[in-house]
Amino acid sequence: MSNQIDSSIPVLTEIIPPSSFLTPPSSATNTFSSSSNDEVNEENGKNSISAEEWQQLEQTVRENVLRQVLSRVDFVLEHRVRDSLADVLQTAVENLAVEIRAGLHKTMEEVITRAVTQEISKAKILK
Repeated sequence: MSNQIDSSIPVLTEIIPPSSFLTPPSSATNTFSSSSNDEVNEENGKNSISAEEWQQLEQTVRENVLRQVLSRVDFVLEHRVRDSLADVLQTAVENLAVEIRAGLHKTMEEVITRAVTQEISKAKILK
């Protein structure tokens, strides 16, 4: 696999400011950082997040991460299949070329042998 593919795989190390947790879950598209409830509650003061909002946020983050991973899996799988198929096709073409050369060699040998035999027969008849 190339470095280009590896470097584009998302990682879960981005730190999200706690204020972004207060936005509606449908707009939470970034990856989730590992902050505890206490840290969020301390930084936001009165604006604490309920258990239901945490569950919704967790569900949204899971769906977003899953969507991103699935899109990367499709991309990587397509490239692996393409590379494997290219190798298989190259081998098939090489084998086919060898078989065609052998068949052409045999056909040319038979044609030349037949032509020489006919010329010898004609020469014997003319004598």
